[in-house]
Amino acid sequence: MNTDHPASTDPAADATAESSLEDHLDAREVEIVELADVPAQEIIFRSIVVLMSAAAEKLGLSDDDPTASPHLDLDESRKLITSLAGLVTGSAEYLGPQASVVRDGLQGLQRAFREASAFPDEPGEGPGEKFTGPVY
Repeated sequence: MNTDHPASTDPAADATAESSLEDHLDAREVEIVELADVPAQEIIFRSIVVLMSAAAEKLGLSDDDPTASPHLDLDESRKLITSLAGLVTGSAEYLGPQASVVRDGLQGLQRAFREASAFPDEPGEGPGEKFTGPVY
């Protein structure tokens, strides 16, 4: 039982909250069942796309001027790129012919990070480079 919040005195609000929780749990169960039917390779690719998209956003690449982007966050993009590099490196054998396209996309993000940095990392020290090797 969660004791962080006082109990509601409105039974209708409690019933609505409980119903909402049940709906959420039912939706989650459906999601899990559907994921069980999805091939591993597709799940890996979906994860790669999410990480790439998020890293690009955090680098401000969706804006006309990335350096002025309100989304620019090098600390967050470093985490995303490093995670992406680990996934790409660890799953390379499962990526098939798309592996080179994925690696090119990753290297593009790594280069964009280096360009966005006021003080670029030494070669081999940039985001994900412990998995991919130096990117110039």
